[in-house]
Amino acid sequence: MTLALGMIEVYGVPTAVEVGDAMCKAARVTLVGYENTDLGQITVLIRGVVGEVNVAVTAGLKAVLRVNGGEVISYHIIPRPHENLEYVLPIHRSVNVEQFGADIRFPAPLSV
Repeated sequence: MTLALGMIEVYGVPTAVEVGDAMCKAARVTLVGYENTDLGQITVLIRGVVGEVNVAVTAGLKAVLRVNGGEVISYHIIPRPHENLEYVLPIHRSVNVEQFGADIRFPAPLSV
């Protein structure tokens, strides 16, 4: 199954970090990374199931308003990116992020 690609381009590092944080908290998506596209313009890239990416991008766009001076330049969702994009763009799922995709498992309580 091909994972959707969600992108939000903003001005400034604080806005980009806030957007990435909001997207990861809002839905089950993987933060692929940040791309510095131009002077102060940063694109936040996420991957996940289409519905989750839609929810995450919506949350990311709302998060921009929480940052002083935050501004959206552009945003877009590609539901089924072509496999060649995996090789051209840094959007693949690496071993470094596999640990974040696992369910959180809490230890059993010490007393019942």
